[in-house]
This record gives sequence, C-alpha cells and structure tokens, in this order.
Amino acid sequence: MRILFDSKNSTFKEPFGTIEPFSECRITVHIPNDCGARSCSLIIEKENGCDYARFTMGKDGGEGDYEFFTCRFALAEAGLYYYKFRIDTADGQFSLYKQGYDQTNMESGDMWQLSCIPKDFVTPDHLSGSVMYQIFPDRFRREGTCDLSGKLEPYFIHDSISDIPCYRPDENGEVKNCDFFGGNLRGIEAGLDYLHGLGVDIIYLNPIFKAWSNHRYDTCDYMKVDEMLGNEDDFRSLCKAAHSRGMKIILDGVFSHTGSRSIYFDAAGEFGNGAYDDPCSPYRQWYEFVQYPDKYTCWWGVPTLPCVDERNPDYEAFIVGGEDSVIAHWLRAGADGFRLDVADELPDEFISKIRKRMKEIDPDSLLIGEVWEDASNKVSYGVRRSYFTAGELDSVMNYPFRNAIIDYVSGRDRGPGFVNTVMSVAENYPPQVLGLLMNMLSTHDTPRILSLLSPGEPPADRNERAGWTMSGPDRKTAEKRLTAAGFIQFMLPGMPCIFYGDEIGTEGYEDPFCRSFFDWS
Repeated sequence: MRILFDSKNSTFKEPFGTIEPFSECRITVHIPNDCGARSCSLIIEKENGCDYARFTMGKDGGEGDYEFFTCRFALAEAGLYYYKFRIDTADGQFSLYKQGYDQTNMESGDMWQLSCIPKDFVTPDHLSGSVMYQIFPDRFRREGTCDLSGKLEPYFIHDSISDIPCYRPDENGEVKNCDFFGGNLRGIEAGLDYLHGLGVDIIYLNPIFKAWSNHRYDTCDYMKVDEMLGNEDDFRSLCKAAHSRGMKIILDGVFSHTGSRSIYFDAAGEFGNGAYDDPCSPYRQWYEFVQYPDKYTCWWGVPTLPCVDERNPDYEAFIVGGEDSVIAHWLRAGADGFRLDVADELPDEFISKIRKRMKEIDPDSLLIGEVWEDASNKVSYGVRRSYFTAGELDSVMNYPFRNAIIDYVSGRDRGPGFVNTVMSVAENYPPQVLGLLMNMLSTHDTPRILSLLSPGEPPADRNERAGWTMSGPDRKTAEKRLTAAGFIQFMLPGMPCIFYGDEIGTEGYEDPFCRSFFDWS
C-alpha cells in the first residue's frame, strides 16, 4: 500500500497553495498500518538545500488500513521553500518524496513546493477576471495622418494591408523591420467602441515609444511617442477616451536594452552625445563595452539592441526614481500599468523599484512580467527569481496555461497534462496573482492561434510559410479547436487576453502580426 499525501487536497494540506509568514499551515500524511511507523517528521528546506525547519508530526487518529500523522506550523519569513517527510520504522528510516501528480515515493522523487508570500503583498484585485486585448500598434487601425518629419529613416509604408511584411534579411544579412502599415494611436481610439462592445476591460499595447523598427523593441527615446503612431497628446487622448468607457491602457516597458540608434547609444551619430558616439556621454555607463566602441553587450547577440545596466544609478533614476522618470511620466500621462519585457533579464531589485514607484503614483496600477515558465520558481541566469515571494510583480504572462490548452484541444494531451499544469499554477501562485494572470492564446511572439491549431502542417520553407493560409477543411477543424480553446481560456482563473484580430479568425504563422485587422480605406 502506498503512503498517501496530495498537497492539493485539503485532507492533507490546509490552506491550499501559498501561505503567509506566521500563518498556520496544517499538513497530514496517511501511512499504512503495516509500515509500522514509529514517527514522522516534516522537513522544510530553503533554496540552498539546507534544512530550514523540522517539525514532528504527531499521530492524529486513523481510518481503515491507515494511521494519520499531522503537524501544524508557521514560517517566520517570506521565501521559497521545499519539503519532504522523514519516516522512522522498526526497519529503519526513509524519506518520502512527491511522484507525479498526486502520488508519493520512497527515497526518490521531487520535493513539494511551498511559497511563503509577504503579508503586505497586495495586487489590484478589482481587475481580477478582466478581459484584455493586445494590440500591435502598427497593424491595428489608421485614423488620419501623422507628422512623420522626425521619423527615423529609411522606412516605407505598405500600399496594401494585405502585403506580407518584409522579414527577409537585406544584402548585408540584416533584418531591418523598417516597413510599416501605418496604424496609429488615433486609430486605436477610433476602435474603442468596437473593443468596448467585445467586453474588453484592459488594452495592452506593444511598444509605442520612438523607435526605428515597426516592432519598436529598439527604443530610441523613452519620453517620446513614435512619430508613426502620433504624439503624446494622441496618447493622452486615447487614455482619456478609454477611461471614459471604464477601460485601462497598459504599456510595454522595454528596459533591458535600447536601440542602437537611440539618443542614448547613438551608433549612427544622428543625435550626438550618445554612448557609442561620445566616450564622455552621460549615457556611457549605461552600457557595457567589451572593446569601445565596436564591441558591446547586446540582447541575444543582436547588435541593434545594446543591453543596459539596470543597476546603474543614473539609468535607474531615469527609468524609475526621477521626478519625471519614464515610469512616472507615462503613468501621469494616463497609462494604467506596464508589461515588463523579458522580466527574467531584469534584476529583482530593479523590478521591485518599478513596482514601488508605480504604486506610489497609482496604487491601482498593474505590473505584468513576461515570464514563459512557472514564475513561482523561475531560475534565470543561475538566480532563483522572487517575483512573488518578494512581491515584485502583480501578474505574469501565463504561457503554461496557453501551452496546456493548445496541447489539450489539439489532442496531444488527453487531459492529465492539462490538469497537472492548471493545478500546479493554482497551487504555486499566490491567490492575489492567480486572478490577474494574463491568459493568452496568441501573442506577438507566437504564431496566430488559429494557424497553430490547424491539423495540416505549414510549409517548411519560410518564404512559403509567411503567406500560408489553411485549406477550407483544415480551417474548419482549427475553428472548432479554437472555440474549445477560447472557452477554456475564459473559464480558467485569470484575465483572458485576445491578440488583436484573433476574434475574427486572423491567420498568420511565420509572422504572427502579418495581417492587419481593420479595412483602412
């Protein structure tokens, strides 16, 4: 007979999931009578594998072939912990570990996770269950014209919204992403009634700051809206119009790197006073030069995206702490929060300072981190992250749910994997985070969900894949799968997020935002 313990079952553990310092937690394990258990201990370890606490579990009755061992305890400090059991019998001692979804195993397996969350970790729970809508600003809608006199060149605007974006490298092997479809902030404002009619509560915008590329993750000026999108007055107008409808606006915060053509780095010498262009630049210490000026640390080896040192006091003040810092400026301009790009590449203390400043300005502001794995135990660059155990993030992008839903509706998983993922996230994440999870099926970093759910395989050749569309029968199957996926997405805890155009069945495999939404005639 197997020893019984399931941390997700209130018979064995209360409360469910995370705990707070000095709050009581009860753990009970059911041991078969024929084991002859003399004693049972709960052993709790910290990150370094050393014992943090050991609690003796007293006999607490029994039923049938089992006797129960129980302990009640509290932890003194927030943090990430792991636990196992140590059982003494007449024949010796053994440790009890987790195996699979709800089983146990002697002497081998995993330890159970226990997160202790700060008592003062408060999130904007009134947003729990809100419907989000993600917009890639260049591809949503155009309204009127914008003053492009300051737009970084070269660039061009497609004549037709049915064009495929220019994703191919140029003669020098560089993918420039300098082609545009001309979507702008006034276009988004013009679409607010449509979005409000869908039931959208929160709009998440991919980067809007001045940049060269159409994706705008190569920020050139954090304090200026990109000319192709409009200006700060347009942004303030958008926020005001959204707020009048009870909707909120979340911006993309790209703070791990800037663009090489930014006013801060200025590799092309367009502005003067940049770190690359001027060794005496006030921005020189923001960047790490291996060999000045041509060799420098850049994001994933992409030279157009030089990395910044978030621990540099001047950079931290510019982004977070200054009176008119980037965070402060855009919150005061009407933004209701930020989504942090590549949160796992930002130092924990930097994220903590961002959240603290945001809450000082607007206690209801929302901070979401881009994390692709289980954020409760994420390890990044050899460091265990403390997004929740230090109260750093209100929420994260929920890729585990996305992957589980796709596998389930596609038939690759018959159900056990889906259940395990959902329950693991529910158990590992604080309840104040669970209702705010960004539950998406598509994003700017993934293929369109409808294309991904096709039973047919996309072409192997990238050029063919970029313009690939499904056959009629495959599309019907994909639509049925998407209906099921969307239902699950909206039923799970968190904030369901729609990637613009998914609601009307937009396709796109190679470039997920390659097809525009509105008819801009």
